[in-house]
Amino acid sequence: VQLQAYGGGLVQAGGSLRLSCAASGRTLSDYNMVWVRQEPGKEREFVGGIVWSSGSTAYSNSVKGRFTISRDNAKSTVYLQMNTLKPEDTAVYYCAARRGSYIYTGTSYYNYWGQGTQVTVSS
Repeated sequence: VQLQAYGGGLVQAGGSLRLSCAASGRTLSDYNMVWVRQEPGKEREFVGGIVWSSGSTAYSNSVKGRFTISRDNAKSTVYLQMNTLKPEDTAVYYCAARRGSYIYTGTSYYNYWGQGTQVTVSS
């Protein structure tokens, strides 16, 4: 599976941004996909994920209620809609995938990764 993440940028606190992750190379119905973020000098942090076949989602407590993950089957694309952004959301955001219907919060479980896209939230 090849993944390409895009859509990052600079936004003011309280604003919104939507990230996209386009997937190719495999049928995604057997996969789940996650968004992960990483600040400089810190470990990667699970943000949320979606099971492709069912559309079931899971989120970290830090983004629950503000971020929403969805997918478009026709475009083989997963989205991360980020609302009410905070300066602490500033990070490089990655999408990742693995086969299976269980969304792991541990990022080491994911073996397909896209390149990161920078999100910067100014105060």
